[in-house]
Amino acid sequence: MGIIRLKNMQFYGYHGVSASEKHLGGKFEVDVEMRTDLKRACKTDNLEATVDYEAVYKTVDGCVKKDKFYLIEALAESIARETLTRFAVSEITVRVRKPHAPINGMLDTVEVEISRKIEDYA
Repeated sequence: MGIIRLKNMQFYGYHGVSASEKHLGGKFEVDVEMRTDLKRACKTDNLEATVDYEAVYKTVDGCVKKDKFYLIEALAESIARETLTRFAVSEITVRVRKPHAPINGMLDTVEVEISRKIEDYA
């Protein structure tokens, strides 16, 4: 078993509760950590024996851009489901950050993290 991570992918999306978040949009940051068998890839040094990082990036990009969610929790779930069902990945951890969340206070970012297994979508 091995882990492939794509860290701090950045996208512009239209997720949030308020009308202005859905209309004006904002920046979202995403990390994915995928658990998969990497033995064959390590032995063959062949892209077809592993998960295509660019294809995963495009999948996340599509999830961020195609729907408008109220919650970043729902966005994280969409990313987990799409990634697990499209790629040879057995487990995934997804982190979604909203750096400029409309909170009446000072903070760097709001982040949610979920972990899912392929069995969760069977």
